[in-house]
Amino acid sequence: MTKPQFDVVVMKNVMVPVRDGVRLAADVYLPARHGRPARPGGLVDAPVPALVERTPYSKDNGDRVELNGLWYAERGYAVVLQDVRGRYRSEGTFGFLRQEAEDGYDSIEWIAAQPWCNGTVGTFGLSYGGWTQSTAAALNPPHLAAMWVDEAGANAWTSCLRHNGAFEMRWLCWALWQGAKSHEAKADPVLERALASVNVREWLGRMPLKRGASPLALIPAYEAWAFDIATRGDGDDELWQPPGFNIERHWDGFRDCPQVHLSGWYDSYTRATLENFTGLGARKRGPVRCVMGPWIHSVKPLGQTFSGDVDFGAAAAIDHNEERLAFFDAALREMETAWTAGPPLRLFVMGGGSGRRNAAGRLEHGGGWRDERQWPLPRTRFTDFHLHPGGGLRPERPRAAEASSAWPFDPRHPVPTIGGNMSSLVGLLPRPAGAGEIPVEERERDVIGIAGAFDQREDPRFFGCAPPWLPLASRPDVLVFQTEPLGRDQEVTGPVTVRLWVSSDAPDTDVTVKLVDVYPPSADYPNGFAMNVTDSILRLRWRHGPRAELLAPGTIHEVAFPLYPTSNVFGAGHRIRLDVSSSNYPRFDVNPNTGEPLWASPLTRVATNRIHHDAAHPSHLTLPVIEG
Repeated sequence: MTKPQFDVVVMKNVMVPVRDGVRLAADVYLPARHGRPARPGGLVDAPVPALVERTPYSKDNGDRVELNGLWYAERGYAVVLQDVRGRYRSEGTFGFLRQEAEDGYDSIEWIAAQPWCNGTVGTFGLSYGGWTQSTAAALNPPHLAAMWVDEAGANAWTSCLRHNGAFEMRWLCWALWQGAKSHEAKADPVLERALASVNVREWLGRMPLKRGASPLALIPAYEAWAFDIATRGDGDDELWQPPGFNIERHWDGFRDCPQVHLSGWYDSYTRATLENFTGLGARKRGPVRCVMGPWIHSVKPLGQTFSGDVDFGAAAAIDHNEERLAFFDAALREMETAWTAGPPLRLFVMGGGSGRRNAAGRLEHGGGWRDERQWPLPRTRFTDFHLHPGGGLRPERPRAAEASSAWPFDPRHPVPTIGGNMSSLVGLLPRPAGAGEIPVEERERDVIGIAGAFDQREDPRFFGCAPPWLPLASRPDVLVFQTEPLGRDQEVTGPVTVRLWVSSDAPDTDVTVKLVDVYPPSADYPNGFAMNVTDSILRLRWRHGPRAELLAPGTIHEVAFPLYPTSNVFGAGHRIRLDVSSSNYPRFDVNPNTGEPLWASPLTRVATNRIHHDAAHPSHLTLPVIEG
């Protein structure tokens, strides 16, 4: 691979024009020798391939400058770090994901035409910076030559913004958190101070928000897009069709170039990443590749061995920049690297560890990497585990003529979120009493939702939990179905789905499901350890798809929906468990059970919800079992 060999010349705040006349601010990092940058006639072999990251989180962020700007320029790439429209030093008004396709296309083509670029442009970036890549690629810019997409979306309605009809609350937090850093706030010190003082935790206890009566009313543009994604719930609404919200809809026109899609089993984009891998892989020469690790969201966790309270061993950590460099060297410089050939899919299979508590206080769950060629794996045996009376979870179908399990769902007392696939459930920590004014950019984040794998027991670290810190399974509004202790290790790798027959006395309600790996009691964990593996939710008014249809109270409805995919070995002696409920807050917004338009009324009602599991209604969990 390319070694660091260049000095770096930086051109600050270069204004890149896009088609509607708005100018986007970019910093350009150029490899150089003796102060002379890469350009025709310069001392560096020029022009050179270029890499671009488009971000709403400030091109001037120190980590971004070091890891994405200087690091790659020292290795011979021109690097462009750009603030997206309406953020930091770029002109225009920020509209969440709406303008990124055209702005990204125009920026890529502008870069390709510069004298320091050889006409080949690669993109990189994580989360929103992953969305900006894919939305631009959906318009097929001719000079886009390679993509490394970290943790980004595919279809914002089915997952990532909404989730099978429910709203992912992290985006309300994001609007409040990033609103304090908006153009509007930076232009008005009083407004910035007001937004920086918002305690997001307090507002999460006052849902639903009202238009004009929340902190977002101080920045009307942010209030508009936040309420749009929270309340325009029908998937066929025009909001959800453009590339910014629906990459999947634009796969056919997507740029055909070498690309890598990376995510983690506890990331908020797990499902979307594998959907992009399979959808684009079936349409493009690419090559289209995928990396799935045991990580939570963001860059730093890629170099860690743990997610939440569970450790996966030294193999779990990767050197993110070295991996990306090897890919770009192969794709843009035609160098022989580990990414020149090899299988399309690299995945981390969780499990197989000692089950002991390590020195850091985490469960040693273990795991290791494996190369595969397609998803789902060809040797998958999709196996149904049926729900039985008394809480059984077994392969055989139920035989009872009539059987069901009911639970109450009170929206005023939702089941708290303990780990899982989350990101951006954060706010700004309140300024300490008596402390002087602290710039917004230097304020610590209040992490409200902690992602990853945890024992499913209430804990003071998690929003909404309370003494005496009992297991979630003990709540009356959580149903538990589990296998007998396994006689041997059982690998589950692939898509996970449920098919349930449900009824309710409410016109609308939610069903949540969670797959759990239940460790038996041990010296380190006398009460065992119920490790969350994956979960999901379905808002029943969208049980048939993108157009809402309320329930007929008391009528039994057959519903099916996916959990996030996973790869986990359930060890011998463990139990496979499915928890069923109707809330998971603040991961998802809480259904008031009234059937009214979303966020339109403060009224709630207690629903009695029921899962039917008899011979005529064989509710079941389908697991992708891998033999051998």
